[in-house]
Parts: sequence; structure tokens; C-alpha cells
Amino acid sequence: METENTQYVTGISESGAVHLHWGEKCPAEDFEIFPSSEKSSNHSKSDFCKTEYVPFGGTMYRECALKCTFADGCRDTVLKYENCKISENMLTVIMTDKYYGLKVNLIYKLFGGSDIIERYTEIINDGNDKIIIEKAASAEINLPSQRAYTIINTSGSWGGEFRKTEETLESGTISYESRKGTSAHHHLPALIAAQNADEYSGEVFFAVLAYSGNFKVSVSRDFIGKTSAVIGINDFDFSKTLHKGEIFRTPSVYIGKANGLCRMSNMLSEFTVRNLLPKRFAYENLPVLYNSWEATEFNVNESNQLKLAKTAAEIGCELFVMDDGWFSSRITDKSGLGDWNVNKFKFPKGLNSLIKSINALGMDFGIWFEPEMVNPASVLYKKHPEWTYHYSSRKPNLLRNQLVLNLTKPEVQKYILTCLDDMLSSCNIKYIKWDMNRPFSEIGADNLENPKELWYRHTQAVYDIVDSLKQKHHDVQFEACASGGGRTDLGALSNFDMVWPSDNTDPLDRLDIQQGYSLLYPIKCMRSWVTDTNKNSRQELELCKKYIKLYKEIRHTIQFGKLYRIMDFSKDKIYFKGYVSSDKSQAVFFADTNANSFFGDRFVNLKFKGLDKEARYSVKTDRRKIIKSGAYLMSVGIDTDYTKPLNSEIFILNKIK
Repeated sequence: METENTQYVTGISESGAVHLHWGEKCPAEDFEIFPSSEKSSNHSKSDFCKTEYVPFGGTMYRECALKCTFADGCRDTVLKYENCKISENMLTVIMTDKYYGLKVNLIYKLFGGSDIIERYTEIINDGNDKIIIEKAASAEINLPSQRAYTIINTSGSWGGEFRKTEETLESGTISYESRKGTSAHHHLPALIAAQNADEYSGEVFFAVLAYSGNFKVSVSRDFIGKTSAVIGINDFDFSKTLHKGEIFRTPSVYIGKANGLCRMSNMLSEFTVRNLLPKRFAYENLPVLYNSWEATEFNVNESNQLKLAKTAAEIGCELFVMDDGWFSSRITDKSGLGDWNVNKFKFPKGLNSLIKSINALGMDFGIWFEPEMVNPASVLYKKHPEWTYHYSSRKPNLLRNQLVLNLTKPEVQKYILTCLDDMLSSCNIKYIKWDMNRPFSEIGADNLENPKELWYRHTQAVYDIVDSLKQKHHDVQFEACASGGGRTDLGALSNFDMVWPSDNTDPLDRLDIQQGYSLLYPIKCMRSWVTDTNKNSRQELELCKKYIKLYKEIRHTIQFGKLYRIMDFSKDKIYFKGYVSSDKSQAVFFADTNANSFFGDRFVNLKFKGLDKEARYSVKTDRRKIIKSGAYLMSVGIDTDYTKPLNSEIFILNKIK
């Protein structure tokens, strides 16, 4: 398989589908499979074989990609090559365990003009008896070098997502996972493996999972220096019952090789916008958004929301989003969830009166929902307590005074879909902020033959509901939020239009959070807003107005341009990064210091990247206006003296025609 710049080669041996190469292109006729053999009674030939998708069983003891229990109790899977199918851009390698009628299709899909390959697996029961799948990874990844890799991921929590980590894997296993029902705030559902790499050089191999539920990435380096990984749905509390004729398709994982971390980020950003995002808004600029939460929290009503909206319109906002507190008995987080009817005391004329006033101000209207949740103090729960995940013998644990609805039930899915559809059909709503504020607990699902399917089924139900709403209401944008960044992943971005990376809007913290976010996900899809306590002075509002106006002039370059991460706090005591338009006619760079007072290393030289070296650029900031060549700006740069805490400077570069 050949991508734009790389080659991925697999072959067939007695061990099944084996991995041969991932890297620079070589003549196909040069490849051959060298047989592996037993070295001692403790090292079978399986230990020395690079497999494309290894099942549990036999003499294979490393992390497996597939584990099954058959009807007779056998837990040993033996996959043999049967056939392959090749289409214009897809390869399907067909493996079978004929004794039990198990078929496994390994899917590889190429994309023109890209170095990214999509991989996923189809598991099919062609037998007469049911098969219990206990593990079904999306892909097994083999890395080419015997030298140790630096494994890059993030360590996070609510309010502190996407903090970049680096670990050198000399031996053993590193695992990243979620067990909370979403992709969660802790780690990226991805493998990033680098050798001698920085932002602009060195080999970087990556595999990014498109899934918003429990995931697991397990990367290991063995006794001969071979590094491999298994990535996919977490096998924690997971199984899938496969009846005769049924097919289970794993989530997709997108793999690629890049020269440097910045190239990886840009490659994934361009690929996601072009191939994964819902098409309707993929290439439209994100509107400037005002969110009501910090200003009024639950205390929303027509009067105060309209007051906020007038301020938002005055400073240049294009979208007003009313957050939590507008429905049912919702005055705190203790009641109302699940009852999606407009509060008549807060909005005696309904929402349309407010929406028409906001539209008259020149803004679209958006609204907050938390469809997957219910408060025990709600009409819905009193009517249908059985609609939550629960065990009859256990008292449910409350988090944020709420429980999780059982979205594996068709009637629950129908209820949620109907509630949102009715609201979108009756009101001129252009934006839904879909929130999800607690992980699962008491995970009983008595409607399922196999309750361990609930994790996967719930995630798929969220996708299905959003997809159905988007098909009918194609002019409505959907934001994925889960207490901040708990659902920031390529699965969400294949169904929603954007994500909310963190509830933390502190500007210094956000610099770090957004730096980690940008490793894998498009800037175009990153929602952000400034915290507003409703106490802004006239001077502060004028500053907001000034910078919103400026942002509108440069946002297309920021959202769709190439990203360049040049300096960061950890090494340089300053952030310096920027975005360059595809034709290099405009560039925007940001320099930001932290809250420390004077240090000598605040005298820094800023060298730009990505410019047309032959062109001349007008460079404007609040403190300087110069004209320099692209070559000069990239090779010589600009000397700065950020000697005060919280200094920042926005460099806007426009090519002189």
C-alpha cells in the first residue's frame, strides 16, 4: 500500500498476516518473508513474528488484538489466511478460524494526497453457534526500529486536560486508557511514537482512534527490541455476543508517519477536516460565540439573557448560546435534567420571543442540552426509573446529583431524539452544546442479553442520535462537550462539528491545554470563549470589541492555516506559535509570557516559520510596524524584550503584492 510519501507492506505466512515494512517506498519485488523459528522452549517462533492482528491463544503471550470464547468453552483462536480483496483504495485481508466459523477482515483504506491510512476490523460469525468476543482491537501497530521510542501522550484531569507527557519505553508496557464511558480527560486515545524528534524533524509514527468510549492503547517493547502496540476499544468490562450471521465492526484508527510533531499535527488537521468532519460546516469559519454560563449560571430568564445578548452583539459576537438553567424545574444541579420543556416562569412567552430578539441583534441562537443524563428529582425519573443504568440490589451513586440514562434502550433513544427534534423544529436554534457531566456507575443494563455491550452501544447511540438530528436539521451545528474535554476525539469529530476542550478558561492554563490539544486535533474544531462574570467594565468591553474585530480579520488563517509551534513555556519560558495561510499570503503569530516577573531570558529572538522567503511582508502589532522579507523573518527574526509579566503580542503578517 502506497500513500503519498510512504509505503505500508504486509504479507502472508504460516503465522497469518505479518507486518513487513512501514516507511520509505521500496520496490515491491524486494520484499520477502523470513521464517521465524523456536529459539528455546521459552521463546516460541511467535515471539519473533510481527503480526498484523494477533489473536489470543497458542504460544502467543504478548498483548493480543482479538480474544474469543466459543460455544464449547474453547478460548483459543487460530486465524489462517483465506483470501484478500483489493479495490481502488482499499485492501481487505480475510482471515478465518474455520472450525468455529469465525471470519476476521482486516481493512486498510488509503486517501489520495495523504500519508494517512485508515484501519479497522470486521469480525463475522459464519458459524451456527454464538461467539463471545472478549477483546476486539481496531489495529495492531508494529514500529520499524529496534531502538527505544519516546512515547508521547497527555496526562490530564477535569480542568487540566491535554498536558503533554513524554516517556522513553526501554522495556515493558505503557498503557493509556479510559474506563468512564467516554474518552475522558486523562489521556489521548492515540499512539505517538518518536525517535530523535522535535517539532520539525525526526521520525514520528502515530495511530489515532476514532472512538468516544472506553479505549485502550497498549504499547510494548520486548526482549529483542521490537516495539508494537494494540489500540482500540478497552477490554475492561467489555464483551460482544456475536450470533450467527452477525458482524461487529471496530472503530477506525488512523495511522501515519510524519517528519516532526508539527508535520503530524498539520497532517491530521487537514485530514480530519477533509475526510472526517460532517461536511455541512467543515470549511466554514467558526462563528464568534458568547456563552451565558459564567455570567448567570442557572439563573437564566428572558430579561437577563437579552441583556447579555445586547452586550454580546455590541462587541461583535455572532452566536449567543444560552447554557444550563432554561428548562423545567432547573434552578440548581439537583433537578430538571431529563425534562426538556421550557421553564414557564423564566420564559413565560417561550423561547421564541428571546430568539427573535437575539436574531434581530444580528446573532444566531444556540442552547445547552445534557441529553444522556437525568436527575432523580425529575418527572422523567419518577415516571421511568428503569431508564437509567442500575442494579435493583444497589443504591445508585450520584455525581453532580444525576444518573446516566440507558441509551442502549430504543425507547430512551427515541425519547432523547424526540425532545431535541421538537425543540429544533419549533425554535430557530442554530447550535446545540451537547454536554455530558459524569462517568458511568452501577452499569446494569437488564435489557441486554450481554450487559457488557453497553459501553459500545451507548457510544454508538450518541452518534446515531446526533447523525439523525443533523440529517433533518442540517443548518444546526453540534458541539461535543463532556465536562470540558471528556469527549475530544476523532470519533466525536466524525459526528459533531466541534469540541469543547476544557471547562478551564483561565488564559494561561488555556495556552498549555490548547498546545496539547493541537497535537492531534484541528484548531478549526476547538471551541473557546472568554470567562465572563458579568462585571466587565466599559474599558474591558471596548477591548473585547477591538480584539473580536481583529479576530474576524485573521480567523480563517488561524482555523485553516498550517500550524507552527515554535517555542513553549517548558523550554523557552514563552509561547510562540502561529498559523500561515495555504497561499502564504497571511500569517498570524502569537507570543505570550507567563505571570512571572523579570527574568533575563525574557529577551528573546522570535524566528517565524512557513513564510514565502522570496516575498516581503508587512508586520504589524500593537507595538511595532515593519516590512521585512520572509527570508529575514525566518532566518534573522525579531528581537523582543518581554520583561513584564503577562506580556503578549499578536503579529499579523500580510504579503505585500
